[in-house]
Amino acid sequence: MKILVTGAKGFIGKNLVVALKRRPDVDIIEYDLGTQAGLLEEGLNKADVIYHLAGVNRPLRVEEFRSGNFDLTQKVCDGLRQLDRKPLLVLSSSTQAALDNPYGLSKHQAEEAVFDFGRKTGASVFVFRLHGVFGKWCRPNYNSVVATFCHNIAHDLPIAISDPTREIELGYVDDVVRAFIGVMDGRLPVSDGKYFLVKPTYRITLGALAETIQGFRESRVSLALPDVGNPFIRVLYSTYVSYLPTDSFAYTLNQRADPRGELAELLKSPRIGQIFTSRTRSGFMRGNHYHDSKVEKFVVMEGDALIRFRHILGEDIIEYPVSGREFRVVDIPPGYTHSIENIGQNDLIVLFWAAEIFDPDIPDAFGMTV
Repeated sequence: MKILVTGAKGFIGKNLVVALKRRPDVDIIEYDLGTQAGLLEEGLNKADVIYHLAGVNRPLRVEEFRSGNFDLTQKVCDGLRQLDRKPLLVLSSSTQAALDNPYGLSKHQAEEAVFDFGRKTGASVFVFRLHGVFGKWCRPNYNSVVATFCHNIAHDLPIAISDPTREIELGYVDDVVRAFIGVMDGRLPVSDGKYFLVKPTYRITLGALAETIQGFRESRVSLALPDVGNPFIRVLYSTYVSYLPTDSFAYTLNQRADPRGELAELLKSPRIGQIFTSRTRSGFMRGNHYHDSKVEKFVVMEGDALIRFRHILGEDIIEYPVSGREFRVVDIPPGYTHSIENIGQNDLIVLFWAAEIFDPDIPDAFGMTV
């Protein structure tokens, strides 16, 4: 299947092209500014599906709105008429097409050109009115507040908010790509009767957006895991991480050290508890305490250990030998004093999960030798 993507080097275009290239059943013609002469005509002549994403939204001159949005779209439609071709045609438009300004008017005219092509030729046309789309590879300081906030905050640059209470509606680029490809595969997207829509969308104020993204940055220190169970927070966090400077992917955790070795906290969340890790020297032991309510899980990642348990009201000792040679989880029930000893020759590396974040005022950890 031949596919023409105009605006292939733009934000949505790059994400769409990458997704399409994962499919063995498509051959893509990528058209954008600077591509070789005649490539658009080749695409119009050969494509079974056209994704018309090219457009202008921040021109140097007002006249460029019309030439970059309406004129180019009309050129695509006229070219197909002249070739007597009726490929499936998908237009990426904007909710701003409903506004009475040069950009909105040019996008509305482009929409009408596509509808006219569909009516007069019988071709299948899909006009998508998109809300503010965000995601990886979007250009910051251009036309996406999410991209600007993510880039500037990740790079320790200031952000400006004229009205923190202003609410915006956003859509995620992967949902846009799925909807676009779904059209090609015969899956009809959500429609309001005339325009096609990408769902879900997310509403948030500018102030809350900035605060949330600032929280992502601060999470490296606080270790607070973003609420990735919330679909919007999950994709917004993914977007933020995509803007990290390439020399800042890694960060160092604070370690607590004593003669036994080192311990470091990794992540904390009221929803999932706490994850931490330790390195213990040969012959040393950790633990010898119990919890009233807190539940833990131990996983030895490297080395050999012996985990011991004793019910705090009993005398029998239970032993679990564990090794990094197998990923075996050991549950730590409340009411059992427990310890973990490095019985190997090398350092013992253990990953721990606790069902609640450690609170020094209510530690729920009481010393008692197994």
